[in-house]
Amino acid sequence: MSNSAAGTSSKTRAASSQPSEPSSKRRRGVFHRELQHMMYGFGDDPNPLPESVALMDDIVVEYITELVHKAQDIGSQRGKLSVEDFLYLIRKDAPKLNRCTELLSMNEELKQARKLFEHDDENLRKTFEDDADG
Repeated sequence: MSNSAAGTSSKTRAASSQPSEPSSKRRRGVFHRELQHMMYGFGDDPNPLPESVALMDDIVVEYITELVHKAQDIGSQRGKLSVEDFLYLIRKDAPKLNRCTELLSMNEELKQARKLFEHDDENLRKTFEDDADG
């Protein structure tokens, strides 16, 4: 009984995702190199089989696509898509949520550091220009 129910739901899901595939003209191997490195890092061969990498690529792209579509559904209620929509979707997966918030805070720190560096660079440039003029 559960096998037929599971088969039906996977067939339904596959059928619903089928029409979007040709229209999106998805490039194959988008994350090929990154997945090879990750697979090696998790114990696979340094050069995993191309079929394995292609399968992982398909799984990752499908996951990301579904996540973006769900986030768009949430964001369409407000009229725009935001980072909070993605955080809301992964709120029950603590490791993913923690990693995302960590990466977002590191990104903010990097932005601030770049801004300070550009500001310091401008001050140095002005100082050198003033010294050259004087």
